[in-house]
Amino acid sequence: MNEIFEIEGGKKLSGEIKVSGSKNSALAILPACLLTDEPCIIKNIPLLTDVLVMIEILKNLGAEVEWLDKKTIKIQAKNINSNADIVLVKKIRASILIAGPILVRNGELKIAKPGGCHIGARSLDAHFEGFADLGIKLILSEKNSETYHLKALNKIKPNIVYLNEFSVTATENLMMLMAKIDGKSEIHLAAAEPHIQELGEFLKAMGAEVEGLGTHTIIIKGKKHLKGVEHTIWPDYIEAGTFFSLAASTKSDLKISNVLVNHLEMVFRNLKKMGVCYKIKNNSVFIEGKNSSLKSAKIQTLPYPGFPTDLQAIFSVMATQAKGESLIFDTLFEGRFRYVDELNQMGARIFLCDPHRILVSGPTPLYGAKIKSFDLRAGATVIIAALAAKGKSQIFGIEEVDRGYEKIEKRLQNIGARIKRIVVE
Repeated sequence: MNEIFEIEGGKKLSGEIKVSGSKNSALAILPACLLTDEPCIIKNIPLLTDVLVMIEILKNLGAEVEWLDKKTIKIQAKNINSNADIVLVKKIRASILIAGPILVRNGELKIAKPGGCHIGARSLDAHFEGFADLGIKLILSEKNSETYHLKALNKIKPNIVYLNEFSVTATENLMMLMAKIDGKSEIHLAAAEPHIQELGEFLKAMGAEVEGLGTHTIIIKGKKHLKGVEHTIWPDYIEAGTFFSLAASTKSDLKISNVLVNHLEMVFRNLKKMGVCYKIKNNSVFIEGKNSSLKSAKIQTLPYPGFPTDLQAIFSVMATQAKGESLIFDTLFEGRFRYVDELNQMGARIFLCDPHRILVSGPTPLYGAKIKSFDLRAGATVIIAALAAKGKSQIFGIEEVDRGYEKIEKRLQNIGARIKRIVVE
């Protein structure tokens, strides 16, 4: 038995849709609670499958978890063990984020290779090389071992670390580890995404000194004792960008509320390039899809503050409705274009130039079809395409969408979308 989305497209949407708490922020801040034996209270938890798996991983490690209300959780990690549950770890890529906190508390960790979306090669070398600079050795019992054994050789000491790439999760792991080491450490070529900045603010609240957030050099003066804190997860800037594309692609007027607009400068620049009419008022963005005349553009993904790779697929739907040829260049991952065949099946004209570039010709009418979600962002992409298309679509593999968009069908129904979740054999 599987669940699918059934969508009747071609209908204008209207009203307001609110942005939920950030998935990526929650997946870093929850394991950061392991850095202290004092209780932490985390509010605005997005109820997503990835986040719920992370909570189960923390419980399995020995943390006490209590839900205070529907979206507020209390975590206290008085004692934690060093062996992560293999089945849980393989469910999500973010499971690697328990490494920093456990290593700095216990000096050792055994963890299976993490799971996650199949969007291309995502090596953990940046993590292991950074750990090595701090005195932590990677031990593999076999050449092709499915389990990583990390162990501090002696006392973990502060140091200067140069990453081999702008790795978000490696930056997060090192930040958490350094926050609990007495002394001053630095991360060069650090990632700068909003969820990195939020983790930094969380660590500062716990007692660490953190400088350089939002830049590619982060300086941390850690403290052996970190305190428990209360924190509210920031709104998800990727979800906000998803709703911008939804409004423009379906030619709908929508109010997107609870938006941290200062995190979306390059997204707004690309909206403007593509002819999308929008207004910003406080923490709300009004997309005027009916008055927008979409035009082609070149979109290139880059590490933050560049255009996010998580939005390139989602903006490609807009490109199918734009006049001219759009070049979309994903510089980061070579497996991000699996959705192209699905959109072409619906009537799009997209040419795959190479593993990193596509050429989208528009505007083309889209038609309902049976399509599949191959990963989280591809899932959001085909939902938007189905809502913009004429006729009925069925979307398979929607468990991928549930990993990153909370109760998406109900929220879309509230703005007039004809979408329902059904069970099929």
